[in-house]
Amino acid sequence: MVVPVYNEGENVVPTLRGVVERTRTRPLEVLVVHDFDEDTTVPVVKRLQVELPELHLHRNDLGRGALNALKSGLAAARAPYVLVTMGDGSDDPRDIDAMFALAQGGADVVAGSRYMKGGHQVGGPLLKRTMSRVAGLSLHWLGGLPIHDATSNYRLYSKRLLQRVTIESTGGFELGLELTVKAYALGMRIAEVPTTWSDRTAGESRFRLWQWLPRYLHWYWRGMARRFSSNR
Repeated sequence: MVVPVYNEGENVVPTLRGVVERTRTRPLEVLVVHDFDEDTTVPVVKRLQVELPELHLHRNDLGRGALNALKSGLAAARAPYVLVTMGDGSDDPRDIDAMFALAQGGADVVAGSRYMKGGHQVGGPLLKRTMSRVAGLSLHWLGGLPIHDATSNYRLYSKRLLQRVTIESTGGFELGLELTVKAYALGMRIAEVPTTWSDRTAGESRFRLWQWLPRYLHWYWRGMARRFSSNR
């Protein structure tokens, strides 16, 4: 698992306990990716490692920011399957085993989906929720993407996919959409499980909708183009 963090401090404790204690899949390596040694998350993880040896600190040396943290963690992961989950507790760790089972069954991308039957979204800004839902469902129904939730980063990837593609994202959290669109273009199998996403209850979100919207739109139209080009 790759868990990017930024000054989460004690806020990260329930997340890390959850991903280790609620996941039956073993062996398990949880890379907590931080940008700098002074990050308030670092001493908390060091303390938790005594009882949760699955936790490993990984310093991102590619440059600060969410994208570089994700890229660094994905590159460092050694397992054949890599799951990304946020350090703010928004993702439900009870779904990890189901995601892993689909990957073992041949899926190269497994999405935790808020917008399929059984999925839910709790809290968060109304505009952001609405735009995310519209993007995910339109890519599914109009673009043919075989999942209902395209914009979250709660994703499991096969190393086979990660080794075949070059990451082009330039910032923000659009990486999940990019990798899903590229897996679809390559004809690789994509699957989803219903999940409940809950807005963080502590700390400050680093998501900047208007700053990153153009980047999401770029991959959105790339996803749409796949369906229309195949119909020619």
